[in-house]
Amino acid sequence: MVSTFTLSWKNIAATPKPFKLRAGLYRLTAHAGTWGGGSVRLQRLAADGSTNATAFKTFSDDGSATAYVPSGTYQLTIAIATDVSADLVLTETF
Repeated sequence: MVSTFTLSWKNIAATPKPFKLRAGLYRLTAHAGTWGGGSVRLQRLAADGSTNATAFKTFSDDGSATAYVPSGTYQLTIAIATDVSADLVLTETF
């Protein structure tokens, strides 16, 4: 099943608030105006309720990646990079 669910962030430099995702295949595309040795990653809140674990590849340069993720609470974590724009698109549910 194909879906049109998309989360987008434009020109941010700080980690935005957490959000919920349902299980599925997602594509994350990230771009930064300045990487400066920084990174962008999608993290999932672990079962202990306080630790965030990397759910996708960590980006340190412009790029895109696709991965299956379970339902849960997630956040886009930004370290050092500025003017970050990213899109997270649900491409398949299961």
